[in-house]
Amino acid sequence: MAEQNMIREMSYLSQSKPLDPFKMWKDMYDQTESNWNEAIQESLKKESFSEGMGETLNFYLQFKELAKKTTETYLQEVNIPTRDDLAKVASLVINLEEKVDDLNDKFEDELSKVDSSKEINQLKTVVTNLEQKLDGILGVLETLSNRTVNSEQ
Repeated sequence: MAEQNMIREMSYLSQSKPLDPFKMWKDMYDQTESNWNEAIQESLKKESFSEGMGETLNFYLQFKELAKKTTETYLQEVNIPTRDDLAKVASLVINLEEKVDDLNDKFEDELSKVDSSKEINQLKTVVTNLEQKLDGILGVLETLSNRTVNSEQ
């Protein structure tokens, strides 16, 4: 009977459509995927799966910590900086750059103050010289006015 059903299916397939291997593969994939999906979903719901994943995670974390310590010890023995050492140096360099920038800003501010005070001092000197010259001109004018007044008398 199974043979007859198989023959009927083959004759039906041969009469209706040509053989499509990709469709057969996709159908097989869909059936397999749904079966596996159900099996996996059932196993994920079990408490034993969660316990096993927890143990695996703990073992992985312990291994990772051991590998980290071993690597750090080895790097210290061969005098090579670790990632943490490089991060600390980078942080120190950044802090130093900030301090240099701050000092540079302060220096420029002080320099601008010095330049302006030099200019002020130069202006004071020029004004003083002008006052002296004006005093001299006023003195000459007074002398001339006194002479003209005396000569008119």
